[in-house]
Amino acid sequence: MTTVFYSGLSKDFSSLLNDADDYNVVIQVGENQNVKEFRAHSVILRARSPYFKSCVSTINENNMVTFNKPNVTPVVFDMILKFIYTGELNLTNRSGEDIFGLLVASDQLLIEELLRYVQDYLLEKQINWVQNNIILILNTVFKFTSCEKLRDYCLNSIYKDLQSFITSDSSLLLDKDIFLDLIKRDVFQTEEIVIWNTLIKWGVKQIPELVNKDNLEKWSYKNYDDLKNILSDFIPLINFLEITSEDFHRNIQPYKAIIPNNIYEDIMTYYLVDQPKLYSFIQIDSKIIKPKLANLISNWIDKKNPLLVRTEKKNPLYKFDLIYRSNCDGFGLDINSFKNKCKGQMAILVLIKVQNSDKIFGGYTSIGFNSIENNFSIDILGFKWYNSSDNFIFSFENNEDMKNMKISRVVNNSKAILEYINTGFNFGWDSLYMEGQNLYIYNRYGDYENNLQLEGNTYEVEEFEAFVVTTNQ
Repeated sequence: MTTVFYSGLSKDFSSLLNDADDYNVVIQVGENQNVKEFRAHSVILRARSPYFKSCVSTINENNMVTFNKPNVTPVVFDMILKFIYTGELNLTNRSGEDIFGLLVASDQLLIEELLRYVQDYLLEKQINWVQNNIILILNTVFKFTSCEKLRDYCLNSIYKDLQSFITSDSSLLLDKDIFLDLIKRDVFQTEEIVIWNTLIKWGVKQIPELVNKDNLEKWSYKNYDDLKNILSDFIPLINFLEITSEDFHRNIQPYKAIIPNNIYEDIMTYYLVDQPKLYSFIQIDSKIIKPKLANLISNWIDKKNPLLVRTEKKNPLYKFDLIYRSNCDGFGLDINSFKNKCKGQMAILVLIKVQNSDKIFGGYTSIGFNSIENNFSIDILGFKWYNSSDNFIFSFENNEDMKNMKISRVVNNSKAILEYINTGFNFGWDSLYMEGQNLYIYNRYGDYENNLQLEGNTYEVEEFEAFVVTTNQ
């Protein structure tokens, strides 16, 4: 059996680093007033880092290698050298900024083991700093192949409140590649004109000359050309056919010069010829929501996944046929009345208006509540579960809310719908369900995403509606 004495080895190499008199590498790190010179041994650097293996392969006539790393601070590089020589790292009492700098430097120096550890440390021990620096982190690590965890955490943080993010100043700080990727994926579940307005603000922010030039009449031809070049990859991704003629006149027409001629001609053809038959709100006989929210719900139904790439036909029309309204058909305790209306039906939308509030909740199930007899399973408790990958639940702040709505899609497909004798409907075990005159939102078992973030809430229901959903084709 081999005996290993790592502690002594680490101690000896630490001494070699601190008292090196035979060094052959000099590295100057930092910039401006924060500069420090480090001395090291090429053989150790090359053994521990592919980056150094390449950089220090050539020794000059003085048997020395010298180079600069201005984008790494002395504090960070000191930690890196100690790790390289001894395998030791102590991040206690280090600032989030220094730890993040260590992550970035680890990527640059190709020290994968260190990078993975620091990434996990940030997410476990420095999560508050991460949450306060989402844009900085995302802009930095978006293309780091080894930082998927940190990148995905930042993206998911943005996804949780896309409506607020797209209209905030934070969105203007995104790097081009990230902003372009988000628009390609069509994650911003909001009106297209909001995306356009944010895109213009983002593009203007990239041109220092235009930042304080609010009056378009003072723009030069070069200003428009600069903006056109910056937004050239974005313009084809905007679905202009979803923008009203009024918004087009106010918000897009002034920027005609930045839109390619072929796209602009198609837009004008749409507004002058096709719009009357293509642009209309979905009709819905609801006392709870306005028709424009039905358009939004139909978009959620059609997309199935919030990260799908934008398509030409983004919002196929759906029909919403009312089959149950509580004030007309019996409310709350008459569970059988509601269930009988839903029996045999496929896709169903439910809407719930709560008491003493403008708040609205709802859910969509592509499989109905008890209609697919060959698509269920029974657990050990005897509960019947229905499988679906298309279901989602949602909330609106009021009956025409297009900015603060939330959507949570099903996560556990095998438990998308629970059939239970005492409740009107169950999305998941307890993600969203109605019993008696109360609506419950718990999500203790994570069957749906937690974007509603209202665990443990109970609401008294004022109005309840159910609709059969079919394609209008």
